[in-house]
Amino acid sequence: MTRMTANDFDPEVLKLFDQYVHGQLDRRGFLSQAGRYAVGGATAASMLAALSPSFAAQVVPPADPRIKASYVEYPSPQGYGKLRGYLVQPVNPKGKLPTILVVHENRGLNPHIEDIARRVALENYIAFAPDALFPLGGYPGDEDKARELFGKLDQTKTRADFVEASAILKAMPGATGKVGVVGFCYGGGIANYLPTVVKHLAASVPFYGAQTPAAEVPKIKTPLLIHDAEKDERILAGWPAYEAALKANKVDYQHYIYPGVEHGFNNDTTPRYDEAAAKLAWQRTMDFFKKHLG
Repeated sequence: MTRMTANDFDPEVLKLFDQYVHGQLDRRGFLSQAGRYAVGGATAASMLAALSPSFAAQVVPPADPRIKASYVEYPSPQGYGKLRGYLVQPVNPKGKLPTILVVHENRGLNPHIEDIARRVALENYIAFAPDALFPLGGYPGDEDKARELFGKLDQTKTRADFVEASAILKAMPGATGKVGVVGFCYGGGIANYLPTVVKHLAASVPFYGAQTPAAEVPKIKTPLLIHDAEKDERILAGWPAYEAALKANKVDYQHYIYPGVEHGFNNDTTPRYDEAAAKLAWQRTMDFFKKHLG
C-alpha cells in the first residue's frame, strides 16, 4: 500500500486536524467540518482515521540487541511525587555517555516516542523519555483518551517533573553529567522552557514547540536548535517576538523552517510526516548534540 502524505488531504482538512490534535476542536467538530472536503469514497471519519498515528512499523524495535531498555521510576518531590519513564542506552558502552531527555507530544509516552528514545540511544547516548501521564495512570494506549487525559494535568507539577528528570540525568551513574533535551510539539514547548529554569542543560532542540515568553528569554544560557514547519501557522505566529528576544539577549540559537511541510513533520506514524525534512532535521539534531554534549 502506498503511504499517504499531507498532499493527499485538502489543506483545510489538515488545519482542522491540527485543531483537533491540540484540543481546539473535538471529534464531533472535526467530523462535522471535515465532511465538506470529502471527495470520492472518502468520509470525514475515514480521513480522521487516515491522519491518526499508526504504530505498526518502528525504526528501532524494542528488542533490538544493540540497546537495553527499561521502565524506571524516580522520586519527584517538587512535581507529582514520582515520575516514570523509558530509559534506553547502548549495550556495552565504551566509557561514560552523555544523556538526552526526550519529551513527548501531548499524548504522553506512546510507542512513537519510545522509538525516538531508542533511536537516540543508538547514537551513543543515554536516553530518558518520561511519561507526563504517569500520575493519571500512564499512556492509555489510545491517542484520543491520551489527549483527553493530558488536559487534566497540573502543568506546574508536570513541568517540575521534567526539571527533575533533567537533574536525574545529570547525576546518573555511567553518565558524563552533560544533558541535552529534545522535544516534539508539547515537548518542543518544554524544550523551550527548560533552559529558562535548568542551568546545567548543555543543548536544547525544540521541534515545532510553543515559544518561551520574551520576558523569560534573558534566563536562557543553553544553545538552542529550533525546528519549525513552513505551514505551521499556529507556531510560527509566535516566532517574530521570540526571535527578537533571542537576538536582544545574545542567545546562541539556530532556527530552521522546513519548506512545504506541516506541523508534526518528524512524526513518521502519520501522513504529516515528511521524510526529507525529518531526515535533515534529525541529522542537524545529532550534529548539534555531538557538538555540545560530546
